Amino acid sequence: MIAADTKPAFGVYVHWPFCLSKCPYCDFNSHVRHAPIDEERFVQAFVREIETTAARAPGRDVSSIFLGGGTPSLMQPQTVGAILDAIGKHWDVADDVEVTLEANPTSVEATRFRGYRAAGVNRVSLGVQALDDSSLKALGRLHTAREALEAVAIARSVFDRYSFDLIYARPDQTPDMWAEELQRAIAEAAEHLSLYQLTIEEGTPFFGMHATGKLRTPDEAVARALYDITQEICAHHGLPAYEISNHARCGAECRHNLVYWRGQEYAGIGPGAHGRLDIDGHRHAIATEKRPEAWLMRVEAIGNGIVADDILNSEERADEFLLMGLRLREGIDPERYTALSGRPLDPRRIAILREEGAIAISPDGRLRVTQDGFPLLDAVVADLAA
Repeated sequence: MIAADTKPAFGVYVHWPFCLSKCPYCDFNSHVRHAPIDEERFVQAFVREIETTAARAPGRDVSSIFLGGGTPSLMQPQTVGAILDAIGKHWDVADDVEVTLEANPTSVEATRFRGYRAAGVNRVSLGVQALDDSSLKALGRLHTAREALEAVAIARSVFDRYSFDLIYARPDQTPDMWAEELQRAIAEAAEHLSLYQLTIEEGTPFFGMHATGKLRTPDEAVARALYDITQEICAHHGLPAYEISNHARCGAECRHNLVYWRGQEYAGIGPGAHGRLDIDGHRHAIATEKRPEAWLMRVEAIGNGIVADDILNSEERADEFLLMGLRLREGIDPERYTALSGRPLDPRRIAILREEGAIAISPDGRLRVTQDGFPLLDAVVADLAA
């Protein structure tokens, strides 16, 4: 288990919203454009929004940067370099900053890895999603399993740190099939894996297919068996879960995502990005325009793409802290919840959930969700927050 970290951390999230195609399960803010993207124009807008954001939140020491999407590996390395240079110009950046770039594991994009490394990226996260071609095709992915493993090998040779994602609880997937696939994945993973159960999100093609019976996912019992297998195999190989869907060797956790889950500050840059900034003693929840061209014109006109800038009250801050923090194996400090909300968690609810085996209290007083409780996380959080 990772040690709880109370040191100040500040992350910068940069959203590149474009993809070559839209995966049928994806409800992220991603867009397909058949005409070439004007990268130069977009990078100037990124630089401008970084400048105006830093003016609102000056004096921060950047501990992590995450280039997400969309598909950031569609950017040219010089575009990534210009964005990182702008962050370094307007904030202080830690010597050991973690700089992650999400990438598709296609051969074309893998050829850019050395360019990204030269630009300042030191960690890559690959969207592998599956290790068999039929599943990849069903998920709408454009790469093959062989191409994905070749990209992982290139990442291993270029970056000291890399991770990749897999989706499980796919249609017709059995526990034995997943166990075999996960063993293969661990053999390729150095230090980190993100393992997500397939969820059917409203507004996606999969949602309509699922509603009409054209897409059948594993039932609740099989999904639970798949989850339990995931925990057992990863822990056996030294990759225990440090967050409900993320597994890492000790010390190899994604530091940027820990910023989110620990309720720390981060800036959101780019179309559809979200941020949490402390300004004049208040926590601001900030969101930018989702539509890429509308965001671009807005930044060019006024210097930022912000469409929502809400001050969170004490109850909202505490609820968000609870929702995010209980995703972590380390759990939360109940005293911090009390400081944020102005009231302690209900000891009666805690006692009931402990008796049910859903939560536990660590020797240092931290409240955490147990492995048995993680599949019921939403219900546990709702009960504690009530």
